[in-house]
Amino acid sequence: MTAKSRREKLEAMLVSDPSDQMLRYMLAMELDKEGQSDRSLEYMRGLMSDTSPYVPAFLMAGQQLTRLGQIDDARSCYRAGIQQARSQGNDHAAGEMAQFLSDLGSSQG
Repeated sequence: MTAKSRREKLEAMLVSDPSDQMLRYMLAMELDKEGQSDRSLEYMRGLMSDTSPYVPAFLMAGQQLTRLGQIDDARSCYRAGIQQARSQGNDHAAGEMAQFLSDLGSSQG
């Protein structure tokens, strides 16, 4: 009998509480580690569009998009994340994303 992977355990936990942002975030991170970028970003986008957006998702999605060479999408993600972080009073996260955005260089895209 094989032990369940971390991803499988997270998926099982989400069955009973599909709206749990922390579980969804942890699953997205696990999918990213497994190289399943599309599925990971799908979860991140869900977290970013929740009624109360999950700020860490903007940062991680921006980093994933950067790794995938989708720089304009990463910039958009960071910009939206900075706005969301500020609106939630999370100056630390806003500052972090502003630094990542700055590191990508400027673009009108």
